[in-house]
Amino acid sequence: MNELLSVQNLCKYYPGFMLEQISFSILPGRIMGLIGKNGAGKSTTLKSILNMVHPDSGTVTMFGQDFFCNEQQCKQQLGVVFGGIDFYPLKKLSAITNATKKFYSNWDQIRYQNYLSQFSLDKHKRFKELSNGMKVKYLLALALSHHAKLLILDEPTSGLDPFSRDEILHIFSRIVSDGTCSILFSTHITSDLERCADDITYIQNGKVLKSAPKEVFLQSFSHLRTPNDTLPLTLEEIMLRTERSNQNEFVL
Repeated sequence: MNELLSVQNLCKYYPGFMLEQISFSILPGRIMGLIGKNGAGKSTTLKSILNMVHPDSGTVTMFGQDFFCNEQQCKQQLGVVFGGIDFYPLKKLSAITNATKKFYSNWDQIRYQNYLSQFSLDKHKRFKELSNGMKVKYLLALALSHHAKLLILDEPTSGLDPFSRDEILHIFSRIVSDGTCSILFSTHITSDLERCADDITYIQNGKVLKSAPKEVFLQSFSHLRTPNDTLPLTLEEIMLRTERSNQNEFVL
């Protein structure tokens, strides 16, 4: 099966921080969670993949093409949602949509109208009038209405109440259910990934510590268990124990 996204040896250097040799891939019909503590390099990884910050080296292959050489063509099948976005706050959704759809040759107005109805979005509302959960739904509607095959999302559930998060996670599962679309999203809410992710990529200090299917990923950290642990470790427990261990090594 062909990968929708393959990232190989991606590097980005800043004073005091290095994103170093980032490599992972995503198959069709999969949800991959990108985890790591604040400052680990999750957002920099996504921005480097999208060429929002230009990587110093490495390759990104998307839909079988070199993304950096075919960026505009790849973006026709790509949807991007970054949490906390508050663009055009005074504009009505209808005006934002009219401006957005001009960029996509395969924009599907009927599909867009269906998502508006499915997500209970009012096109006459201004963007600033939407709740955080509704803003994410609207951005997803835009991303999906041009038949995106890959969604890249940065902290899409951050700041949402539990009910809204639950709704968004259900939407993610439906999006990938036909096996053609995939989702890559970063989050610090590891419980979301326990519920919906197929694969996990863990970034620590600018490097990939582990990237694997979720069950394999969880099993690979079984050495962190103690005699007091009666249940398998959660993603949150794995992160806490790994980061504490790394911190202790640094202090020593």
